Amino acid sequence: MTDRLIALAATLDDFAQGAISIPDLARDWRDAAYSHEPALPQRYVDVLERLLNQLESAALFTEESCSFSQADMVGALADWLARARALPAS
Repeated sequence: MTDRLIALAATLDDFAQGAISIPDLARDWRDAAYSHEPALPQRYVDVLERLLNQLESAALFTEESCSFSQADMVGALADWLARARALPAS
């Protein structure tokens, strides 16, 4: 497991506290996923990309007009991270 994946948990806290924006959060997560060594399974990258796209789309709307909440998306990212960190090292 790389330090980059470990550091992602802090970005969720930073986002929740308003310290970083959605674009910054998405950039950090993409950077970590695509530079992870050993490479993450493609299905993990695909799911992460889908989650980040939904989060970025949700940012364009108010919480009431969006079909999913930012809090739910952040929760999904936390779940993704837990699963990615549990992957056995190759």
